[in-house]
Amino acid sequence: MTLGATLTALGQIHTEMIEYKQGDVVLEGYLAYDTSIKGRRPGVLIVHQWKGLTDYEKQRAEMLAQLGYNAFALDIYGKGIRPQSSQEAGVQAGKYKNNRTLLRARAQAGLAVLQQHELTDAKRIAAIGYCFGGTTAIELARSGADIAGVVSFHGGLDSPHPEDGRNIKCKVLALQGADDPFVPAKDLAAFEDELRQAKVDWQLVKYGGAVHSFTERAAGNNPQAGAAYNEKADRRSWEAMKQFFAEIFK
Repeated sequence: MTLGATLTALGQIHTEMIEYKQGDVVLEGYLAYDTSIKGRRPGVLIVHQWKGLTDYEKQRAEMLAQLGYNAFALDIYGKGIRPQSSQEAGVQAGKYKNNRTLLRARAQAGLAVLQQHELTDAKRIAAIGYCFGGTTAIELARSGADIAGVVSFHGGLDSPHPEDGRNIKCKVLALQGADDPFVPAKDLAAFEDELRQAKVDWQLVKYGGAVHSFTERAAGNNPQAGAAYNEKADRRSWEAMKQFFAEIFK
């Protein structure tokens, strides 16, 4: 593992780019933590939406660092692979959604970076993700990862292998737009059944009036498009995550 060239300080928040590998593929993630806090603290792994690691995930990492966590925004696609259009993003996301084994391996590589960092309390780690990243966070749980919990924000919850729900060791929180056209009711029902059958400790919260990408301002403000920012759902879902963390990290 090598440190990238970018090192900045945002008040008490230290940030840096970190290069790491999954197999022979070079990946590049973003770490943020509060330098005023001494010693180990819980870690939060962040998985990006379908356009890869962007300023959005970096901002979330900094927000989590301000809450006292060691936050690492991983990279699924590979260093420098940052889709600029929806078409490009669809190709990249589809590559991994159609190969859940590879998706899990990339997520586990990012998790290893966070687990091994000197400031992480490795017994208190959670993973969160947005859209494509929400799917990935759930897949990390389905892989049997030894973490405390996962949070999916407007993620796809479908599973090619529902029996993998039996591998989940952690608590699960899924935060969905009640009017999200990209996550059909059948997928939600299958997700609930999967976790119920596996006896997982799970929660599903649906926000009225919210569609896909409700936490992302870049999604615009037209719900008719199927993806749009929703200030109430963004705020409420962040608070739900904080409450979830207070429970699993106590």
